Amino acid sequence: MAGRRISSVVSRSLAAYLTSPSSGRTSCIRRGLHKYSTAAAIDEPITPPVEVNYTKLLINGQFVDAASGKTFHTVDPRTGNVIADVAEGDAQDVNRAVAAARKAFDEGPWPKMTAYERSRVLLRFADLVEKHNDALAALETWDNGKPYEQSAKVEVPMFVRLFRYYAGWADKIHGLTVPADGPYHVQTLHEPIGVAGQIIPWNFPLLMFAWKVGPALACGNAVVLKTAEQTPLSALYVANLLHEAGLPPGVLNVISGFGPTAGAAICSHMDVDKLAFTGSTSTGKLVLELAAKSNLKPVTLELGGKSPVIVCEDADVDKAVETAHFALFFNQGQCCCSGSRTFVHERVYDEFVEKAKARAANRSVGDPFKQGIEQGPQIDPEQFNKILRYIKSGVETGATLETGGDRLGSKGYYIQPTVFSNVTDDMLIAQDEIFGPVQSILKYKSTEEVIRRANATSYGLAAGVFTQNLDTANTLARALRVGTVWINCYDTFDAAIPFGGYKMSGIGREKGVYSLRNYLQVKSVVTPLKNPAWL
Repeated sequence: MAGRRISSVVSRSLAAYLTSPSSGRTSCIRRGLHKYSTAAAIDEPITPPVEVNYTKLLINGQFVDAASGKTFHTVDPRTGNVIADVAEGDAQDVNRAVAAARKAFDEGPWPKMTAYERSRVLLRFADLVEKHNDALAALETWDNGKPYEQSAKVEVPMFVRLFRYYAGWADKIHGLTVPADGPYHVQTLHEPIGVAGQIIPWNFPLLMFAWKVGPALACGNAVVLKTAEQTPLSALYVANLLHEAGLPPGVLNVISGFGPTAGAAICSHMDVDKLAFTGSTSTGKLVLELAAKSNLKPVTLELGGKSPVIVCEDADVDKAVETAHFALFFNQGQCCCSGSRTFVHERVYDEFVEKAKARAANRSVGDPFKQGIEQGPQIDPEQFNKILRYIKSGVETGATLETGGDRLGSKGYYIQPTVFSNVTDDMLIAQDEIFGPVQSILKYKSTEEVIRRANATSYGLAAGVFTQNLDTANTLARALRVGTVWINCYDTFDAAIPFGGYKMSGIGREKGVYSLRNYLQVKSVVTPLKNPAWL
């Protein structure tokens, strides 16, 4: 157990592990030991060290088949081979799950427990997940394609940290006593909102489970969670551990299935009190529409992005190259806050492009279970083909293809790390969310210009700024219309740091104290006072 633990700093920061000297990644890359190659196609895939034990729906504390009896394949993105057949939930199953959640909330022990008792359940759950670290990491990598080292040393520990964080909040949620103009005692109550419907994406299945389920349970709610059809396995695994930790039946229900059926049923359900969704902006609009057309339930949305990374003329170019590379290529580029528009000042542009090209060409790509691999396959054929279409578009519209630009090998969904220079704002690769390993490098002349261009997008999720000038950093941090600005770093996450976007990147914030507001109602209670000694 101790051997797989990492420092609390690393567990809270995706960037820290993947770029630290102790990880061996940056130093090995600089020595040129790793290059992308056809190893992904030549080598026999490593057999994952884990068994798939949970493939059914979780409803009212029991794993059950879908009412229709249907199943669907979940696929290994390294090969395209089937991992397992998983129960395909639909509206009938959502009805069963919501009924179980409603009964658990209205009649069950969970919201009536003391907050301290709820906290202890979440802490026991975190301890269990920590004990199952390696199995969970293997399952996440097998189903998703992300490097095993990332799953085991960063994401599962972050999952544990998030649940411990929310366990700590459970008994610190309280209202206020409010002075009024008259002889009244006024207090506010912070009450659980009820049954929360939650829909999580495929790029970070475990972490998105924690971002949503953690605060909902800490506040005393019941949950109906839909997993992404591409990655249902890890959520079912941890849901079982949560019940082992003492969660009452019906408080958490997990439905695996598809958006148009199971997802739409959750969004439209009249007995769901709140929705939380992470995914594309186009789907987020549908979620909001269905919520409005049903019972006008409140909605939290964490959606797409086209995040700018701004490299100023005084930046440490080597550090900026490495961090901008990480900002884009991390998680195979399948990250909502991916730094997918790299703006570089004209005075350092050529140097930056050459070094970014070399860094991408030396990126290690292959079987994500192999030690030292930085990049695994894309999630599925749809995403794989979409990325290749964007690469073709970049070439056809006049961007300079510096490196990459094609699939890697002939098996699985691997794509070469790709870098474009001479990208202009009107190109699709500079406008659309590609969600893949494609870096677009744009040139700018002045701070005023880059602010205008960076904000000229419908998205507003995140941004990175690289400068040694505090005034420049402050100017950009306040001018950029985004939810998070990382200065001389990127993808630094913490359980306490809120995350969310401006504009069409979403509504509301997740993580930190702000996420608790998503799962609470505020009630005012007013009582007359007779002959009060003071007001």
